[in-house]
Amino acid sequence: MNIPAAHDRLLLLLVGLALDALFGDVAAVFRVIPHPIALAGRAIAAFDRKLNRPQRSARARRFRGVVTAIALVAGAAALGALLHLVCQYSLLGAAVEAGAVALFLAWRSLYDHVQAVATALDRFGLAAGRQAVSHIVGRNPASLDAAGVARAAIESLAENFSDGVVAPGFWYLALGLPGLFAYKMANTLDSMIGHKNPHYLAFGWASARLDDLLNLVPARLCGALIAIASVFARNAKPSRAVRVMLRDAHRHRSPNAGWPEAAMAGALGLALAGPRHYAEGWVQDPWLGDGTAQATTADIRRALAVYRLAGMVTAGLILGVWLAAHVRPLG
Repeated sequence: MNIPAAHDRLLLLLVGLALDALFGDVAAVFRVIPHPIALAGRAIAAFDRKLNRPQRSARARRFRGVVTAIALVAGAAALGALLHLVCQYSLLGAAVEAGAVALFLAWRSLYDHVQAVATALDRFGLAAGRQAVSHIVGRNPASLDAAGVARAAIESLAENFSDGVVAPGFWYLALGLPGLFAYKMANTLDSMIGHKNPHYLAFGWASARLDDLLNLVPARLCGALIAIASVFARNAKPSRAVRVMLRDAHRHRSPNAGWPEAAMAGALGLALAGPRHYAEGWVQDPWLGDGTAQATTADIRRALAVYRLAGMVTAGLILGVWLAAHVRPLG
């Protein structure tokens, strides 16, 4: 069984999505062996320690950051190509490839983390909500009130639906395992060193720009998927999701995060983003959406419902394309 064709990747991606939705990251396994993303993080940290020394000039650090991004992303793509070569000629290999796809998706993990924020706020109050949301956002949770915690969880859900589900799937379909591995390395680079603070502004410049480039198409697809999912969600407005997304997405400081966040804001009738506090200081961003900024745990759960449906829409579209490629009409 040869697996390289794009329509076969559709089937393997569908299996990978199902495995991730059912099992997520199997914590017991990764208490024994390191997760591949953890290994990527160690490699990035090693390059950071070696090449991003503060005594070097900004120009030298930027050059070394470019070298870091190229070396690690190319290395990840090479590993993906090697694994594909091993996997492509057998059913067992196809199963391994589907498992690798599942490993690099974050649908279940993201759902569980955001649900935990709602549970913490409801049962244990603001301090617990801040602690729970600190696992999924980069901003300072101590500056957040209950509405801010809820908004942060919803924003993270929308943005990471793109980074953790849609973009990995997109690059897997486009380029197979090399594309998937390369994307996840680039995204991990951005999350670790793509910050606008004195230590990383120069060194992380290339990683941040590469991540922006790789997410240009997936982020817009993600916004569309959220809008489509809103058709099937209770108390969500698909027309408003589209209107707010097209109107407000460009207002976000990120060229990509505004698309899913604005779509979610419009779907739920909320105002998201806005001024917020990160480690590098306050970000005075405009609001996305024209609804209320006083989000609640009920809004988190509404967002999770849209997210579940968006996952189902994604799987349905993948299955539909695969069937169209394989099923011939009678007669």
